[in-house]
Amino acid sequence: MYTQHQIDQTIAAIATAPGEGGVAVIRVAGKQSIEIVAKAFSGPIHSYPSHTVHLGKIVNADQVIIDEVLVLVMRSPKSYTGEDVVEIHCHGGSLISRRVLETILKAGARAAGPGEFTFRAFMYGKIDLVQAEAVQNLIAAKNDLALHAAEQQLQGQLSSRILYFQQQLVDIAAMFEAWVDFPEEDLEFASTENVMARLEDLRKQICYLAATFQEGKLLQFGPTLCLIGPPNSGKSSLMNALLGKERAIVTSIAGTTRDTLEEELLIGNLHFRLIDTAGIRETKEIIEQEGIRRSKEVMQKADLVLLILDASLPLCPYANQLLSILDTKKTLLVWNKSDIASVIPDRENSLLISAKNLTGIEGLKQKVSQMIWQKAPPSKEEVLITNIRHEKSLLNAAISLKRVIDGLHTNLSPEFLSFDLKICLQELGEIIGHDIAEDILTAIFSKFCVGK
Repeated sequence: MYTQHQIDQTIAAIATAPGEGGVAVIRVAGKQSIEIVAKAFSGPIHSYPSHTVHLGKIVNADQVIIDEVLVLVMRSPKSYTGEDVVEIHCHGGSLISRRVLETILKAGARAAGPGEFTFRAFMYGKIDLVQAEAVQNLIAAKNDLALHAAEQQLQGQLSSRILYFQQQLVDIAAMFEAWVDFPEEDLEFASTENVMARLEDLRKQICYLAATFQEGKLLQFGPTLCLIGPPNSGKSSLMNALLGKERAIVTSIAGTTRDTLEEELLIGNLHFRLIDTAGIRETKEIIEQEGIRRSKEVMQKADLVLLILDASLPLCPYANQLLSILDTKKTLLVWNKSDIASVIPDRENSLLISAKNLTGIEGLKQKVSQMIWQKAPPSKEEVLITNIRHEKSLLNAAISLKRVIDGLHTNLSPEFLSFDLKICLQELGEIIGHDIAEDILTAIFSKFCVGK
């Protein structure tokens, strides 16, 4: 990640999105941030109280005016990173913001790396690792539910849950350590049955929290909705109908779609990855064969599969083949061409639509939402994990707790119980950033944009 020397340096970056806008923000953070900005700002910045805004001009080394700006001073420790931070609000053109940044860099700052401001906030104890990841999730949120989950994590609700688990386990670990250190004293702060009950309750809570990842990842990444079926069943037409635009080429020629087509689709409060696939049939055409292979691969990985069938024709062999291999729990049979239908759907999870006439499309969207959530969307009060790293650590912690509980059942030596409990605490600590490996930090913060 970053060395101590790099952390001690003052950094600067454009914090707003690239392109033209009303205002651009250049963020400067570090021990020398006020001194460096003072070299380029026309006002007496050294005398400004913290969290005040001042009008002035940014000038280069030749005293040429770059722009008229607002400067916001935030003195340590009451800033995003915990250091002295200065924000320069200039006009929002890409050229003018770049010129202002270049002036600050020439005055002594270093260009910030991806996520370096948030990394410093983590290193200086302003936020923990869960909250740092929540910053990125907040930026990337594509729906209200994902945004709320990120806000929860940023406010520390998930961190509080992890800290609660840790505190409970530390109390029990202290008991085990006392049994190890003073075996002759026959110490028993609580009965073995009581300790096992407490550990089992914690294990169940940890497992329950880990299980929320299945819903959390749907919020964070969006479920994959795959359109599959025989050629000319109307997959591409349905994709266009769902999107409300002509995205896929539609012809009467079988095999028109040779590769997967992917688009984003908003249904209810979720962004879906909508994937149109090549029609599945027997063919000797090499390119079409590769398209069919990719179709089957996408089908297996999808969160929900829409099997598109032609309601004007009897089931073809390829349709029956697909019905036999598809997971019924995540498959919805969509009988297309209801305007010329000769087949009445009598199977479970079936809908009759017309992609051409847009008949039944809204009902299809409602059914898709129901099948994705199965029960109901998560409540706003529920704490969800949205990161596979968290899920892995929680599951590992639960496994360690199970070993401790089993050890208590078999009267295992307290030394071994204490060891497994420490492993559990380490796994929980990794979630919030205690004793975290450098490669994990690098993987997390490398995903951030520069300026955050």
